[in-house]
Amino acid sequence: MKIKLNICSINCYAALFIALKKSCMKLFKTICLLYTLLVSSHFIAAQTIEKEHVTEELTIRPHYKNIIGYYTTWEWYKRSGLTAPLQMDFSKYTIINYSFFKTDKEGQLTGSDAWADSVLLRGLFDYNEAIQPAYIKNTSLIDLAHVAGTKVMLSLGGWGSCENFPIVAADPVKRANLAHHCVRALANYGFDGIDMDWEFPGSAAINGTAADKENFTLMMKAIRDSIDHYGNQIGYNFLLTGAFGPHEVFNQYIEWEKLNEFMDFFNLMTYDFNGGWSANASHNSPLYAPGKGDTNAFANTFERLTVKYKVPAEKINMGVAFYGRSLMGKPGHKITLYDTAHTGLADSIAFVPDLGGSLYWNLLLNKDKFEEHWDDKAQVPYLIGKGDVNTFVSYDNPRSIQLKADYVKQHDGAGLIIWEISGDVVEKKAGLGIIGSTPLIDAINDRFLTPKKRSIPKRRTEAKVVKVKKEKGWRGNIIKQNLKKLL
Repeated sequence: MKIKLNICSINCYAALFIALKKSCMKLFKTICLLYTLLVSSHFIAAQTIEKEHVTEELTIRPHYKNIIGYYTTWEWYKRSGLTAPLQMDFSKYTIINYSFFKTDKEGQLTGSDAWADSVLLRGLFDYNEAIQPAYIKNTSLIDLAHVAGTKVMLSLGGWGSCENFPIVAADPVKRANLAHHCVRALANYGFDGIDMDWEFPGSAAINGTAADKENFTLMMKAIRDSIDHYGNQIGYNFLLTGAFGPHEVFNQYIEWEKLNEFMDFFNLMTYDFNGGWSANASHNSPLYAPGKGDTNAFANTFERLTVKYKVPAEKINMGVAFYGRSLMGKPGHKITLYDTAHTGLADSIAFVPDLGGSLYWNLLLNKDKFEEHWDDKAQVPYLIGKGDVNTFVSYDNPRSIQLKADYVKQHDGAGLIIWEISGDVVEKKAGLGIIGSTPLIDAINDRFLTPKKRSIPKRRTEAKVVKVKKEKGWRGNIIKQNLKKLL
């Protein structure tokens, strides 16, 4: 009897425990559900608030601007590949303009350097693979820029490669052919738009005529229509921009009002105002009109475009130079600012690597040979050689670069373009092959706050592969050389 009672008691307790357990589980699940709903609603609300806050910030910030840098194929070879894509921080730019492709007389596009284009636009080669060309994934300039949230444009033309533009622009069939090849480049490589660097419509130096004015517009419209058609097919908005000369002699050959209807940005090359061709030893890229000689400058170019030609300020990107220009004085006469007693020659002795062009990094290496000065009127620095160095150098430093960035902010401009981004890449130690600093682009970023970036989806189609047999020795080398030619 006693045992039975114990068993009954145990059974009762067990039943009670199971009932309590079920109740507790239901209560626990209810609490968890309520907590989840509470957290989720709070998270959704937080997301909404954050999204609205970021959107509001971008709307009210007048200093969110474009930072557009030109990346050139030829600088990639120099300094043992110091500025190769894998070493560059593309997050410091909003757009990279890949320079340059050119057109033949029929409107067909080709690169300026087949080998550089293959590596920079497709990626590094893996020669151990039997199927060639074999590219190592995510090593191209476009891949790396897109991961950083930076767009990459294809720049067409450039100084010395514009002689066929007047011919192509004058013919509707050739214009259509050029536009078609632009779309092919966007699809094949994953570019985010086209940047036209025709230097310059109407210029006699490239057999230009007055007809270039209208034909340039027609050519740009053909490109716009074609890239928009392709963009609609894949759901992507491609950009169309152009680089323009800063002088009135070039500006008069442009139909600004018509172009404004379909172009995204107008990039003004506000540098090379002075050099060896000038009567005076004056500034390469003055912010304001110099005291003597050519009075063209950064500020009055912006004013001419916005006032005379009615170009919207928010579509104008102004140019800054990551290089300087040197000018040697005549024997027996110490050259100084605005001097007319100069030889017209750059100092290729002081600035050997870039033949007197004095890229900013090279200028820093040789700065101890010069005295630094500041022109209060033009708002830019300049250098005068010490001792036997009879050289004048006009250049930009972080201070003058920031003044130009401030001008763009104060006048509601779109941003800045940079020629070209290797110029301020400074090594930790000369010859070490490691990037130590980039002072000029950092100075711009200090003034232009940019939004949080996200990676850009890839749109590149894969390269056509060629099956080859693995070969060693001289036969293997010949295969590699032939592949280079094909690409």
